[in-house]
Amino acid sequence: MHAIATRRGSFLGSSMRRWLSGKPPRILITGGLGQLGTELAQCLRSKYGNDNVILSDNKEAESGTSGSGPFIRCDVTDFDYLDGVVKNEGIDWLVHFATLLSAIGEKKVDEAIRVNIGGFHNVLNLTRKYNLRLFCPSTIGAFGPSTPRIDTPDLTIQRPNTIYGVSKVHVELLGEYYHQHPEYQVDFRCARFPGILSGNTLPGGGTTDYAVHIFYEAIKRGRYTCYLRPDTRLPMMYIDDCIRGTVEMLHAPSDQLKMRTYNMAAFSFTPDQLVKELQKYVPHLKVDYVIDPVRQKIADSWPESLNDSNATRDWGWKHDYDLAKTTRTMYDIIMRNIDKDK
Repeated sequence: MHAIATRRGSFLGSSMRRWLSGKPPRILITGGLGQLGTELAQCLRSKYGNDNVILSDNKEAESGTSGSGPFIRCDVTDFDYLDGVVKNEGIDWLVHFATLLSAIGEKKVDEAIRVNIGGFHNVLNLTRKYNLRLFCPSTIGAFGPSTPRIDTPDLTIQRPNTIYGVSKVHVELLGEYYHQHPEYQVDFRCARFPGILSGNTLPGGGTTDYAVHIFYEAIKRGRYTCYLRPDTRLPMMYIDDCIRGTVEMLHAPSDQLKMRTYNMAAFSFTPDQLVKELQKYVPHLKVDYVIDPVRQKIADSWPESLNDSNATRDWGWKHDYDLAKTTRTMYDIIMRNIDKDK
């Protein structure tokens, strides 16, 4: 059984003692088979060793999907089982990706509440119990139609109109409360992600998914049907920037973080702008627009651009990829992947 550490106390858990002694942290990633988990695990394993980064998800990993290190099947809504994983594996850092995204959440509201809110409660209580460092992403979906849409600041009106957004506001505020509470003082860290583009993994049911799917359809068929209007501008980010930013925030000394929830921004574009950029590589690409009213309503409630100056000031965040570089990189990766499957 680990000793429970507090910032004011005189004793530390065994996993924290190991980390402070110079040994690498033991890291658990929940929801690890989604768009971000496997690539973050690969990055962290290259730094800390394969066995020190454990992927987990509530489904079995298919061959090769969990990468070069350990995988544990684990449901974040099962507190006792998750407690056993954290305790038995000597976890120091917990990256909590397990969530139902915006479009799926609207179809499965009860499940979204159970996973997005209930699962986070379990993770937060384990963070307190074992003195973990917790990173949990938030989203542009935590904003809403009454939020200023241009250069949206970290601190502003948040009245989201999706259960995904509501659950992420809950995560932000409860995590900050547990950090500020004199008896808890958990090391909670949160970054609001825009839409994430990756050529290696498909997204899992978000409103910004079109920006990944269009590459596959362009290359395979030369035609794509987009569910958002061509002028729908949304913030986006290439996955390499997202992974690097996550690692940088995980490593930042706690006293450098003047806030606990930060915007992370890169660039914004519309479907029409992405199509024109992609047509440089697929000149014959044709795009039709058949608007999905549910996803369009969600997109219309989100910011068009984010202000991330606080993240730059406090922990040095800066993106590397713009639309042109992202498009070129995505096209090259997906072409290689398609050629491999032939």
